[in-house]
Formats: sequence, structure tokens, C-alpha cells
Amino acid sequence: MVTIIVIVGLIVLAIALLAGMFNGLVRAKNRFKNAFAQIDVQLKRRYDLIPNLVSTAKGYLKHEKETLLAVVEARNAAVTAIKAAAADPGNAAAIAALGKADSALTKALGGLNIAIEAYPDLKGSEPMNRLMEELTSTENKVAFSRQAFNDAVMTYNIRREKFPNNLFAESFGFGPAHQLELELPLGGGDAPKVTF
Repeated sequence: MVTIIVIVGLIVLAIALLAGMFNGLVRAKNRFKNAFAQIDVQLKRRYDLIPNLVSTAKGYLKHEKETLLAVVEARNAAVTAIKAAAADPGNAAAIAALGKADSALTKALGGLNIAIEAYPDLKGSEPMNRLMEELTSTENKVAFSRQAFNDAVMTYNIRREKFPNNLFAESFGFGPAHQLELELPLGGGDAPKVTF
């Protein structure tokens, strides 16, 4: 009888340990998904500002159509990438594609910034200044959101790689998550300057 009680106790203990590991992994995965949702909100806000920016600049930058077109195309690619990444923030390819698309958009905005510098009337216009201030604020929020996401991904990956979780994580469907890497703009590690 004692043997049966010990065996049942060990089975209950093993089930409790597995349930604890599973629940911990679920919690960590939901945290990085929630952190990605914050990035999603800020990037969509950024992407929504860009058509207004292009529209405001369009009248002044008649000879800069290639620059404006590059910004619009990069914005559209980034919008497509954010939709794919939002559908599955644990998908490494979707996160990498988002990072690449957002980096291309940052580069295109840098080109727009250079073009705007050549037009003092545009640079001094109130609508343009407001848009650029809002874009700068959004860029800061994106940076904070990305850091929170990457921290949550790191916590999740550590949890799934720790013993004994590493023995069961893959079989429970908890694959590795990937951080959002944004390529730095040409010329260094600073964020693109969008103030005039």
C-alpha cells in the first residue's frame, strides 16, 4: 500500500512539475507577444504619419520625386511586414523581415530629411515641424517598445533553455523567439535625425 502511495505521489509531483514548466513558458510567451503588440502600435503610428509627411513635402519637393517615391514604397513594405510579424511574433522570418523593412524605411526617411534640408520654406513650415516633432516622439516610443520586446524575448528564451524546461519545451510547442534587430542607418549607430 505504501508503494502505491509513493508511486501515485511521484506521478502527481511529476504532473505538477510539468504543469508548472508549461505554465511558466506560456506566461513568458504571452509577455513577449504583449511586448510585440506595443511595437505594433508604435510602428503603425509611425507608418500613419509618413503619408502626411510626404503630402506636406510634396508641393515643395517637386524635383525630388524619386526620394518621395522611395519613402512611400518603403512605408508600404514596412506596413506589409508589420502585419506578418503581428500575426506571429514568434516567427523568426517575419521578425527579420520587419527589421529589414523598417530599416529600409529609416534609410528612405534619411534621404527625405536630406532633401528637405535644401528647402528652407519647407523646413520652416509649421505643419512640417509638427509632423517631424510627432515622428521624433514616435521614434523614441518605438525604441522603448523594441527594447521591452527584446527583453521579453530574452526572458522567454532563457526560461525555455533552462533545465528541465529544455527537455520539454520543443515537445510542448515552445520554439525559440527572435529579437527585433533593426539595421543601423548608414554612418553610425545613432537614430536618424528627423528634427529641422
